[in-house]
Amino acid sequence: MEPMKPMKPMKPMEPMKPMEPMKGSDPWWPQELGQPSTSGGQNDMRYAFFPDKHRLLIERDGKRTTYDSGDHRISGVSQSNGRSPTFTSQNGDVSVDDLKVVD
Repeated sequence: MEPMKPMKPMKPMEPMKPMEPMKGSDPWWPQELGQPSTSGGQNDMRYAFFPDKHRLLIERDGKRTTYDSGDHRISGVSQSNGRSPTFTSQNGDVSVDDLKVVD
């Protein structure tokens, strides 16, 4: 049996390339509205709420509608099959049908 030879030293590791930062998806709302205080989506609908501008944006099936949220401070949404979404505000639930559409 031959005597065991010592291990050869390992080559040093090559430096790793720095990682590229992950890119988030582009916002689907107009940039002039800023960042929403809350946003989300479910099924074929998504929404974003901008309290400083009093605007609620809803996109359904690729069509975006802007609503005047008035004094509502929207914090969440619920949606029933086939019915308009209902949003939670400090004044209780508010249906999107009760909000004024703006251009």
